[in-house]
Amino acid sequence: MTNQKIIKTVVTENSRPRQKLETLLLHSDINILNNEEDVEFVQRRLSSASVPSPPLYDTPSASPYVFSPWNQPISPYINSPWIHQPSTDDYNACSWQPGLIGSLVREQGHIYSLAASGNILYTGSESQNIHVWKNLKDFSGFKSHSGLVKAIIVTGNKIFTGHQDGKIRVWQVPVGEKRVYKRIGNLPTSKDFVKSSMNPRSYVKVRRHRNVPWIKHFDAVSCMSLDEETGLLYSGSWDKTVKVWRLSDLKCMESVNAHDDAVNSVAVDGGLVFTGSADGTVKMWRREVGKKVVRHVLVQTLLRQECAVTAVAVAASGVVYSGASDGLVSYWVREKKSLRYGGALKGHKMAVLCLAVAGNLVVSGSADSNICVWRREESGDHSCLTVLVGHTGPVKCLTIVEEEGSIVEDEEDDQRWRLYSGSLDSSVKVWRLSEHAHEVDHFGE
Repeated sequence: MTNQKIIKTVVTENSRPRQKLETLLLHSDINILNNEEDVEFVQRRLSSASVPSPPLYDTPSASPYVFSPWNQPISPYINSPWIHQPSTDDYNACSWQPGLIGSLVREQGHIYSLAASGNILYTGSESQNIHVWKNLKDFSGFKSHSGLVKAIIVTGNKIFTGHQDGKIRVWQVPVGEKRVYKRIGNLPTSKDFVKSSMNPRSYVKVRRHRNVPWIKHFDAVSCMSLDEETGLLYSGSWDKTVKVWRLSDLKCMESVNAHDDAVNSVAVDGGLVFTGSADGTVKMWRREVGKKVVRHVLVQTLLRQECAVTAVAVAASGVVYSGASDGLVSYWVREKKSLRYGGALKGHKMAVLCLAVAGNLVVSGSADSNICVWRREESGDHSCLTVLVGHTGPVKCLTIVEEEGSIVEDEEDDQRWRLYSGSLDSSVKVWRLSEHAHEVDHFGE
């Protein structure tokens, strides 16, 4: 691929939206509004430009936006040494569509969640079904009977699914070629929930005149993340909390009052946990483990802004990424014991709804129906490798896995990846990616 441009940072484009737009972005779902006029308004509003309000970064170094005349009624992209606004040529240079392997479609409504394990792909939809694909072919499926599927985690012989009704359901993976998935429980377990319900001290106030046991989410489970090394599962919810589950006995170890609004994303990196919320913040938490307790302490608030944070991801290099309703992907890099703001990637015209990372790649899906593929360079900057075009609705979820035999003999440092993208157009598309731009060009020939 030629004429690649390095995109380091841009100022957010943000303004106070009308109430219906706030309702939409609150929970990072582009499809909450069912009225066609409301949806049309939201899409029009998200794509319109406005005088920006600056995000506030709680980092050891000063915010890059102090160099930009954001408080003046002129474009923020003028005369700022921190800003690179991509030109039309930039977008044309990275608009090549690499290897689209195919599309997986079933009449089950919008796709809200994805998870991959080997050659098995799990897709969650608003139909309350979890459909199973094997080698990109229809294989099996199972149904929860209530609550659209917003998050899926696969580990060992178990599958955990988070739902709109606030429940986390646990399923048994069949052995061999068997296709029957059995539900084996919930989080919390019935025993723990009954025990907690009988203890008055276990209740917390969640709304006016409403108390609930602290071990249970009382609103939609929006996201989950797994720390395989410690055997801990994290679940984020619209109830503003993040709950920590021990997989060995399915017990709830802690409930963290993480944010002032809905938790839209959670990501784990070793002993650190990162959360993104509709309150416009990204927070970093440190896990402290005792003999019988797990406790999380707030270390740093990485981002404060008015627009909702909709996605968070952590690369193997330790770089933290967040996507927001203003269409930006912000990132932070490690600096001793804290994280330093690195910049923001501007590749979308509407809200970023999901992120996925693999190797040096970071992939963002958006309400504009496009998928941007970025590569982190040795300098720390990011280059746009390609924009994947094919979905006809907002891209709601992404998952990426390494392809078997992905190391190219002539280029041992190159890796190839398989990307799955789920959309509100009711389809899942499968793409083949490479960390080398010219290898991306070769796909699809």
